[in-house]
Amino acid sequence: MLQIHERGDAAYDEALQALSRRGDADLERVEPAVREILRAVRERGDEALRELTERFEGRALEAVRLDDDHWRAEAAQAPAEVQEALAAAAERIRRYHEHQRDTGFRYEEDGIVLGQRVRPVRAAGVYAPGGKARYPSTVLMTAIPASVAGVPRIVLATPRPTPEVLAAAAISGVTEVVDLGGAQAIGALAYGTSSVERVDKVVGPGNIYVACAKRLVFGVVDIDSIAGPSEILVVADDEARPAVVAADLLSQAEHDEDAYPLLITLSRAQADRVDEEVGAQLADLPRRSIAEVSVRDKGFCFVVGDLQEAARVASTLAAEHLALQVREPEALFEEIDAAGAVFLGDHTPEAAGDYAAGPSHVLPTGGAARFASPLGVYDFVVRTSLIRYSEDAIHAQADLLETLARLEGLEGHARAVAARR
Repeated sequence: MLQIHERGDAAYDEALQALSRRGDADLERVEPAVREILRAVRERGDEALRELTERFEGRALEAVRLDDDHWRAEAAQAPAEVQEALAAAAERIRRYHEHQRDTGFRYEEDGIVLGQRVRPVRAAGVYAPGGKARYPSTVLMTAIPASVAGVPRIVLATPRPTPEVLAAAAISGVTEVVDLGGAQAIGALAYGTSSVERVDKVVGPGNIYVACAKRLVFGVVDIDSIAGPSEILVVADDEARPAVVAADLLSQAEHDEDAYPLLITLSRAQADRVDEEVGAQLADLPRRSIAEVSVRDKGFCFVVGDLQEAARVASTLAAEHLALQVREPEALFEEIDAAGAVFLGDHTPEAAGDYAAGPSHVLPTGGAARFASPLGVYDFVVRTSLIRYSEDAIHAQADLLETLARLEGLEGHARAVAARR
């Protein structure tokens, strides 16, 4: 099932290089259609949202924004065990993100007060997909960091929200719910309509149309990232249990046909054992039809021979999820430059990070972990620099400031300093 490449094979470096560019999404393919959707929403607002929802989802949109009392009543209809599970996960997620609070700073030197003020954005839009599966966990993982940051208005956009999704919204601190999906949802959040007041930031994963829309509205609003297909990279030494490794690979493969289940082993024998287990576990996986395509088309294994090469390959791939099933995972982790979230040791399934460990599961994909970070409280705040000079301080620094201003040919700048002498 997996495409296995051993170090030294001609195809090894070629496959690794191709995978390192997996984040080069073909957004241009859908960009013309997405531009039309966004233009329609910007120009015709709710009317366009209703037309687009009927065209793409085959349903009449009764209300763009759900009545607050109505959606909260619907949330209460979720089964008690669901409510309890969501609340337990939410408590852990909130506790983790409280460690990310930034209160800013201020200090004084030579009569100059310098600092940084940190405040939450006024409004954030969180998007939760509604395609092949429902993701109340994504509501928790996007809205709770915003809530901890102190964002006063948190708008959830998701198509046909279920009681479970609405229960997650209520627990997470969501203040508004709009019944929208796809690029049109991103347009409504970014531009605003008569039913949806625009937000300052849009976060959350979605399909290629959602990703393209987020890229196109960036600058009108801020965004978290351009999310691609989900992915996991497992590094397994010969002591790792093949059944556990295979289960971790399939936990991502079942997301989507385009998901990447990736593996690094230290021997061909271990690669073959895991591959056999993948085939066996696929047999009765409920989402077999999806996972099977993912494994067949996007599943790769690199047989590296030693941990140094394993670290090099893992750093090159910069995976969204990195599971280190090796004897000394902490030591290997220190040798790897980039990953979205790391799962250390045999007893740490990636699924724990998806649901209740604590960190947000909204992570950089496609190798973006080289320069991007998991969604967090820091994504929902704006920072402002502050500067205050005393009279003595501006006199002491006037020569320096005027010299630098005139160096750049900006006499007006220099005179603004000189006027204060």
